Amino acid sequence: MTGKDPATARICSNCDGFPTVRVTLGGRDRRGHLRTIAVHCPACQGTGTRLTRRPLLTLTGVSA
Repeated sequence: MTGKDPATARICSNCDGFPTVRVTLGGRDRRGHLRTIAVHCPACQGTGTRLTRRPLLTLTGVSA
């Protein structure tokens, strides 16, 4: 979570912080290894965090 404001960065609710998984393609290669691909969470694009919106402030400085 480097480079992000911790007050606005939250764990992604779609992947629960596990943004990349390996999925088997259902077969093995010539050496016997499982064929897999990496799949990233579409909501957070593989970061594991999502930015939250800050409340809008009115002219008086109080959130609406």
